[in-house]
Amino acid sequence: MSHSLNSDAAAVGDPVISDPVLQSQAENDALVQQVNEQITLDRFDSTDAHVLKQLVEGLGDPRGLVRLRFAETLGEIGEPATPFLEEALTHHENVVVRRAAAKTLTLIADSSAVPTLLHAFLNDEDTVVRSSSAGALARTGEAAVPSLLNILASTDQPEDTKGLAAWALAFIGSEAADYLYQALNDASLDVRCAVIGALGHVAQEQSDEKSCNLLVSALTDLEPLIRTEAAAALGQVNYPPAVPHLILAAQDADLDVRKAAVNSLGKIGDRAALQPLQALLNDEQEVVRVLAKLAIAQIERQSETDDW
Repeated sequence: MSHSLNSDAAAVGDPVISDPVLQSQAENDALVQQVNEQITLDRFDSTDAHVLKQLVEGLGDPRGLVRLRFAETLGEIGEPATPFLEEALTHHENVVVRRAAAKTLTLIADSSAVPTLLHAFLNDEDTVVRSSSAGALARTGEAAVPSLLNILASTDQPEDTKGLAAWALAFIGSEAADYLYQALNDASLDVRCAVIGALGHVAQEQSDEKSCNLLVSALTDLEPLIRTEAAAALGQVNYPPAVPHLILAAQDADLDVRKAAVNSLGKIGDRAALQPLQALLNDEQEVVRVLAKLAIAQIERQSETDDW
């Protein structure tokens, strides 16, 4: 392949490039152009390991737009490129290649890459590689959920890692619904908090009655953090039956729960919340008074819009 590319370049009549960096860039340009032409003509051989390795190496090109073109090309090739991207993500010395390999696996979303992505997410020394691997795990969907829940349940993982795992779980959303329902009673508080957040996304995606009801039930959980997360999640979901429960949550003994409930009542915009919110204008906590005033204004503005 590289002999053919060099021949093509020479045939154009360009002078020989003495700078090795420029030479490498010229070869990359020729390679990605030729492969894309083959893909367009349905003539690309996806079993050609040599070319696939070259394409992965192209992810290290110093030009961002060229790296993107290589990633998009590999993404179009799809699963045949997965083993070569996994190898680069695990072992490549160039961090730029590892970063791009993780991002390219996000495009392919091949569930067979979950173990490799998980290893990079937990062990790579580069924060971009780790976050990109979390993104790729999110895109693989249901196959990544058990591993993400294990990370959240672990007492050994740092908070930033758990935060990315929770984000990935929420991104997966409805694909993870069955796992989420089961994990809602997990012994780990971190797991349950992440599940509440993810259920909010499920409820948004599908107007899922079961998820909405589970969020409402969580407003009476023994853990204030769970009640807070549930109140906040309900603010993202247009679920009118939650309003009476949020009104009660706005009187919770825990300040964070009250704040989240008041915010959510403002977002939902149901006029039934106006009187209870007006009562909170005399709350002993200034932050609650301020939030109640803002929520009232939100509801009134929404009512004026609805009148039109």
